[in-house]
Amino acid sequence: MRTLRPHLLPVLALGAALLASLPAQAADAMVARGLIVTLKAPADGGRESPQATRERLKAVAADAGLASATAAVPVGPRAHLLPFAAPLTGTAVQDAERRVRLNPQVARVEPDVRLKRQAAPNDPYYTDGIQWHLRTPAEGGAAAINLPPAWERTRGSAAAVVAVVDSGALYGHPDLAGKLLPGYDLISDLDTSNDGNGRDADASDPGDWISPSEANSARYPLCPAEDSSWHGSFIAGEIAAATNNGLGVAGVGWDTRVLPVRVSGKCGAWLSDVVDGIRWAAGLPVSGVPANPTPARVINVSFGGSSSCTPTYQNAIDDATAAGSLVVVAAGNENGPLTRPADCAGVLAVGAVRQDGLKTYYSSYGPNVGIMAPGGPGAADSGPRLYSTSNAGKRGPAESIYDSKDGTSFATPLAAGVAALMLSVNPALTPAQLVSRIQSGARPFPSSAAYPSCNASTPLNSACNCTRETCGPGLLDADRALQLATSPSAVIAPIGSVPAGSTVTLDGRGSAAVAGASIASYQWSQVSGSPVGIRDAGAPVASVSLPDARGDWVFRLLVTDTLGRSADNYVTASTFRQDDGKGGGATGLAWGAGLWALALLALWRRRAG
Repeated sequence: MRTLRPHLLPVLALGAALLASLPAQAADAMVARGLIVTLKAPADGGRESPQATRERLKAVAADAGLASATAAVPVGPRAHLLPFAAPLTGTAVQDAERRVRLNPQVARVEPDVRLKRQAAPNDPYYTDGIQWHLRTPAEGGAAAINLPPAWERTRGSAAAVVAVVDSGALYGHPDLAGKLLPGYDLISDLDTSNDGNGRDADASDPGDWISPSEANSARYPLCPAEDSSWHGSFIAGEIAAATNNGLGVAGVGWDTRVLPVRVSGKCGAWLSDVVDGIRWAAGLPVSGVPANPTPARVINVSFGGSSSCTPTYQNAIDDATAAGSLVVVAAGNENGPLTRPADCAGVLAVGAVRQDGLKTYYSSYGPNVGIMAPGGPGAADSGPRLYSTSNAGKRGPAESIYDSKDGTSFATPLAAGVAALMLSVNPALTPAQLVSRIQSGARPFPSSAAYPSCNASTPLNSACNCTRETCGPGLLDADRALQLATSPSAVIAPIGSVPAGSTVTLDGRGSAAVAGASIASYQWSQVSGSPVGIRDAGAPVASVSLPDARGDWVFRLLVTDTLGRSADNYVTASTFRQDDGKGGGATGLAWGAGLWALALLALWRRRAG
């Protein structure tokens, strides 16, 4: 993780129930020749003759409007294949499946789909197993992020841009050819920039070395001598290296594009440049700089600091989030509690695990870690590292090469790349929805009897078994996140604080389904607050008359699409009285904790039901 020179959006987990309800393949990729149907036992509980079973299957097909080319074929001891007259694809398969499932004679049904070999890029570092972290857990180890089945769903989109707010990029690297947008150089200090000028449209990386004579000098105080890092180019390659080109490494997103935003140079970056970089990456105005023509939906920030989140950082993150950009940040390499920007509200903070899924000795930790991903073992440990695009130059650029690194800086782009894949199948996902789906799709942490459990109050100078309190919800899983990405998005216009006695609008018209589906139903309900009536509770836009008193009310919107998939979201309305001089401000910490408790209680009840 790069050194930063000195100077909530609450997420509701969608849960395993939603993950289990999603189809095993994206609708537009599905081809089926029939349905595998298991009938319920006869009503009298007796043994059924083969002829009677065939007659029941024939009736099921007729009721569902399915013309079968041949008779049903046994599949194992209890199921039968009900063939279609001709193969069906996409939503036609799901429509047929739904009609059969509605028959009271049917116990289970699933499509007899054509299975393909998993997408496997031909990049040598991937095929040789060096990029173990991109493979399935069975192939690459417990921490591998499970990309092969995810690549069957999508390989990304050029429209899903990931900004790398870092040291710039090596535009001449052959494995980054065609993957880098023009970007911008936002370094304002000439000593830091190392390119002879200030802010300009050249985001290329000239190198960030510190020579022995420069180390700890007046120009570079507290800066040790070091070679150029090519930090930003390594991260760019992890996210979107040219893939399946028979060269070097594979990226998370085959078709994803990277927007280099150069803010770091010799001895690191200035806070003011970093926050300007975040804002510009999100498409927000920055004084004296042209507008960004290709705003990024995902922003990778692999910087750290020694203090907790400050308003300067938080404001930039809030603005980027409001603009629709998810800020993905490194948890830090200090083996301690998160610091800025990882402890800022609204970010996805990424910690690092080894190949075996244990927390690395260096990764920072805490319950506010958003997800854990492979980061390499670190210099004081052993095990396979992460490889990506780099350069042989110790000072300025020289030969294009591939190199290995460790750190939460390099776990972060794996999560950023997965978020971009999710946006390629559902561009309507908000930053909070991306985070909640990534976390809901996380795999449980493994455990090794040879290592202690991580302890939030007492740091361990070794690898340790992750817990929810130290490492967050689990391990990054690209395929599970992609499955959740295809659920619809429940999007609610914010309400905020209004005068007591107001009638407020609950507006869910921003909700959207993925391609091939549409929103079929809306259902508003009240989660907390004194009881109020919701008018038009089954419509996209509802309304509520709030009492003439101060208070807080939480409302839930549940949307269901035409493929039967659901998603929900919550909105808070707070009232103030004109005579108490309060209003318009953010709700307090106690209320935030209360909202979490209420939301989790509602989620528990939904699961229990």
